[in-house]
Amino acid sequence: MPADPQPHVGFIFDLDGTLVDNMVVHREAFQRFAANHGLPTLSDTVWRQLDGKRNRDIFPILFERDLSRDELRHFSGEKESLYRQLATGRLRPLAGLRRLLHRLEARDLPVAIATSAPSDNVDYTLSALALVGRFSVVIRSDQVERGKPHPDVFLAAAAGLGVPPDGCVGFEDAPAGIDAVLAAGMTCVGLTTTMSRDNLTAHGRTPHHVVADFVEYLDGPGRWLASDRPISAPTGG
Repeated sequence: MPADPQPHVGFIFDLDGTLVDNMVVHREAFQRFAANHGLPTLSDTVWRQLDGKRNRDIFPILFERDLSRDELRHFSGEKESLYRQLATGRLRPLAGLRRLLHRLEARDLPVAIATSAPSDNVDYTLSALALVGRFSVVIRSDQVERGKPHPDVFLAAAAGLGVPPDGCVGFEDAPAGIDAVLAAGMTCVGLTTTMSRDNLTAHGRTPHHVVADFVEYLDGPGRWLASDRPISAPTGG
C-alpha cells in the first residue's frame, strides 16, 4: 500500500468502531433495546441503515414514526445505559492506535474526534481506553446541524484544529462516516472493524485507503510519520 504523497497536518477520528472495535457491543445494546420495546430483531440491512448515525436519526427508523424530544431523550438514555453496562471491561484501543498517537504528538500534529456518540458515551469510552485528554478537539454530531453522512461534524473538527479540510485525514468505519469525510473534502481512511473490505468499498463512495487497523495504516499510507520527512503546509482555504 503506497504512502500518502502529501503528508497531512490534521488527524480526525471517529470514535465507535474506529478508536475501539466496539460496534458489536452497540449492536447487542440495540438488540436488547428492541426486545424490551417489542421491536423486530435488527437485521443486517437495518443495522447498515443505523451504523454511524446519531440517536436522533436512529430511533425514528426503529419505531417507524416521528418521535418527540422527550421520547428521543428517554430512548437514547435507555439504549446508551445498556451499552455502557455491556461494554464494561470489554473495550480496548484498536491495534496501533497508541503508537499512531505517539507519532502524531512527537510531530506536534493536532488530533480531533468527530463522533455521533452522545456526551456520556464519549466520556465513558475515552476513560475506558485511558485516552482522556489525548484529543485537543472533540466534536459530537449533536453539536452540529446535520449528522453523518453530512460533513458538518468533520468540518467543525477541522475548524477546531485550525486546519483546512484538505489538510486533514479522517478515519471512519461506517459508510455514513466515510461519506461525511469525503463530503468534507478530506482524505479518508476506512477501517474494516465493522464490515469487510469489499462491503466497505461497495456502498458508493470509496475511501482513499482501507486498512484493518492503525498498524496497517502506519505500515502503509501513514509510514511517512516514522521518517524525518518535513511536513508541508496544505493548500486550500
